[in-house]
Amino acid sequence: MLTRPATLAPAASGPGPRLLVSLGAWTWPGTDPAGQSIAHILLAHPPGRTSHDTAEAIKARMRHIAASLGGLDAARESIPDLHGHLQVIGDRVLLRFDGARYGLRLPTHPTWTDLLTGSGRAVLLLGLDPLARSAGAARVDTYLDAALAADRLLFGLARTT
Repeated sequence: MLTRPATLAPAASGPGPRLLVSLGAWTWPGTDPAGQSIAHILLAHPPGRTSHDTAEAIKARMRHIAASLGGLDAARESIPDLHGHLQVIGDRVLLRFDGARYGLRLPTHPTWTDLLTGSGRAVLLLGLDPLARSAGAARVDTYLDAALAADRLLFGLARTT
């Protein structure tokens, strides 16, 4: 669901509403490399439906999303720190994009939301390959394993405002 945050000014450089509304988003509680609990977010483009949705076009769209979040990067020892891209409003969480008029409302559940609000941060994973929005936990796990092995995931540490 798209939501327009009052703090964002309209701009043409961020992702448009058509791209944002098409994205799949998954959230879950997990652990970081040090074994500490942390919220996780995965964003992925759905499989293409037209001849314009080639693998390269999808990859370019997702790299545009990564840039509008402050620059996500491949797996490394440290990941980019993305200040202020998550906004918690009651039990809702909005992912904000630089240069976009709209934000993306993330799926939430109490355990995940409590973890996010307690720490003020979440690991953000962005897949460069398509994943159906209907994918369940088992399919998401398989996707993450394959994308990580193929270096097709970008990472960032999103923080709340």
